[in-house]
Amino acid sequence: DNCSLYFPCNNSSLQLTGETVGEVMAVADMHQRKAEMARQSDAFIALPVYLDIIDEFPGGYGTLEELLEVITWAQLGIHDKPVGLLNVDGYYNSLLSFIDKAVEEGFISPSARHIIVSASTPKQLVKELE
Repeated sequence: DNCSLYFPCNNSSLQLTGETVGEVMAVADMHQRKAEMARQSDAFIALPVYLDIIDEFPGGYGTLEELLEVITWAQLGIHDKPVGLLNVDGYYNSLLSFIDKAVEEGFISPSARHIIVSASTPKQLVKELE
């Protein structure tokens, strides 16, 4: 029910604007950001949509890196929290096809493929993650 936003203090380009829901916390660096998100989160969701409170578009290299890291952590048993993709307008279709191809080629086990779930709407994704 609650949302948290963690951003590194060294990100001088980050400007918070508008209303926020939940907690906004400045952290020392990206490593602390990931550690706090992992510790505090009930689930991990990658977004490809504009977030007006930080005036940025998640879904680029940083989002992919963090997404793949939490998937790897789940595969290694570091956490058992659900991982989801909000696949708005098919934004992540190519990534999901790549993952399916990696399963087909034997680089990812079929059981590990199910670590990540996707849906095209927030409501569908929350249902899939439960």
